[in-house]
Order: sequence, then structure tokens, then C-alpha cells
Amino acid sequence: MDHEKVICTACLHQLPLTNYLTDNENQADKVFYGRTPINAAYALLVFRKKNMVQVLLHNLKYKRQFEISYFLGEWTGEILKNSARFNAVDIIVPVPLHKNRLKQRGYNQVEGFGKEIAKSLNANYRDDLLLKVSSSRKQAFKNRISRWNLMEQSFQLTDTSAISGKHILLVDDILTTGATLEACIGCLRKSEKIKISIATMAITI
Repeated sequence: MDHEKVICTACLHQLPLTNYLTDNENQADKVFYGRTPINAAYALLVFRKKNMVQVLLHNLKYKRQFEISYFLGEWTGEILKNSARFNAVDIIVPVPLHKNRLKQRGYNQVEGFGKEIAKSLNANYRDDLLLKVSSSRKQAFKNRISRWNLMEQSFQLTDTSAISGKHILLVDDILTTGATLEACIGCLRKSEKIKISIATMAITI
């Protein structure tokens, strides 16, 4: 209808929210327990196969409906700005795409998500600080250990001084195993005295 934005009202009310900011059982936090220290983690929606969230994110990534990214970012930003865990974020950094994938798709699906959160938190959005320097396709047939070693080498921090002493919010679309985000965190930690938090559109549970 005319007054609706991106998602119709009926579908909007059916989207499965995590409610992690009010729930002590925050599964987004738990993904990283014992693996890498983070300040806080948040995911907006619950992703399951064949549910509405899967359709939504498929349309974002493969149907060029990038307005979904901005919509979910505005929604998430409104939630995070009321949380003490996220209200001191300095810089928003998106998980980058490899240049070949970016050229193929034409956009990073988390760009709008990150930019809208940055507006809400009065933070800077920087997509030039973290680069993906190798393609994930090259990792497809490696064993688990080899794949992890390659993942650690897949990302490059371009300016350590720009994030030194800052609170970084790393954003992505879906949190599953956390391997990609953990690799990004390892790269960001080459800078000194930083705090890292995470926000994603959805989490697979």
C-alpha cells in the first residue's frame, strides 16, 4: 500500500525478531565465546531455511533489491542506539566483498545496513578500512584447517591508525558459524586498543 515501505505491514509483523537486547540468552554473543573477545553482538532477525527472512535476504543479494539493506539498517539502528552496549560506537565497518564479487553483484549487500546504523549511532561509516583480498571460491575444496588458514589471510586492514583506540562495529548480513566475522576481527585487531562489536541482519539458529 502507499504508506508501506519496502515490506508490507502484514509481512513485517511476521518477521521473527531475536529480541536479543532484552533476552539474557543472546545467541549472537555465544557464537564467539572462547574464540575471540568482543564487546557485544546483535542480530535483528532469525534466519531459517524457507522462512520469510531467507526470502528477504535472497532478494537483497540476488534480485538487486538493495533498499532492503537500508530498511533493516534503519530498524537495527533504532534498536542499538537505545542500548548502552552500542551507544559509544565510533566506526561502522562492513564485511567486504572481493572485488570480483562486488563487480559481479554491483553492490555490497550490507552497505545500506551499515550506513543507516551509522546515522543512528552518530558514527562514521568506513568501507575502505577492511579489504577482501582473496576469493572464497578458492577455499571451497580445502579441508577445515586449510580453509581457516586461508580465511585468516583473506582480509587486509588498510589503515591501523584510523581505528586505534576506537570502538568498531563490524556489520554483515547473516551470522552462521561466525568464521568470516572472526577472521575480520583478527585482521582489525592488528590495530591497538580497539573494542569490536558485531551487528548482523540475521542469525541462523
